[in-house]
Amino acid sequence: MSMLNLIDGGIQNSNLFLHMPLFDEIFYEGYLDGRVRKYKAVREDQPCRILVLNVIRKDEDIIWEALEDLFKRCVVQASGRVRGGYIFDLLTVDIHKEVKTFSPAELSQTIVKHAQTLAPGATRLVKYSSVYGLLQKLTHEDWGKMTLKTSVEVFKDKACFLDLLVKQLIKNFEFAHDPGILLLNDLSQNPLFDPQDAMQQERLQKVIAQQIPSTVEFPPEIYVQDRNGVRELLSGSTIVSEGDYLK
Repeated sequence: MSMLNLIDGGIQNSNLFLHMPLFDEIFYEGYLDGRVRKYKAVREDQPCRILVLNVIRKDEDIIWEALEDLFKRCVVQASGRVRGGYIFDLLTVDIHKEVKTFSPAELSQTIVKHAQTLAPGATRLVKYSSVYGLLQKLTHEDWGKMTLKTSVEVFKDKACFLDLLVKQLIKNFEFAHDPGILLLNDLSQNPLFDPQDAMQQERLQKVIAQQIPSTVEFPPEIYVQDRNGVRELLSGSTIVSEGDYLK
């Protein structure tokens, strides 16, 4: 778990949190079930838990695989220029933007610059373009080794079954006395969420009705975020329109 306040490193400006509520503090707490990530946040002195699932549709996963290979090349290059054992945990990236502009050499150089300032046990938020990742130094050695961790769920079902991903997030949310945010972050060029898909919308409403009891003191806010905007499923409201989101 990182006790590093990611707000200080600009995580609120990432494509992950840009359209979420404004927070005073965000701390990363690692993985839960599958590829779900957990964050602890504070807004207006109120603690809040955030669960995030990054996803891309199956017919676009070749793009993600190509970019992931570039990230692996970056950490290999960086490991040859540092001393010690490190983990670079990729929190988020705008996949389609980076396919066009990504420079492995520049990211590698950025990682090395941060790595050289870290003491064993220390963590730093690394930002390059739309890339945000946590760099942690594990040990100091005479040699360098860096491990890449990524977390993107490849959705193999039809888009009408989008509720399965929402259900996965809900399953990981333990109903507690603190507010919570569940964020499905769709990185697909052709988003999975489709308000015109009657079957998809019906299934989404059904899973919300069945799995979010009205008796819960703080029902979680459930967001679906993609290149077309941000929707909050419990209220049915659109946070950002397509035009605003793509600017």
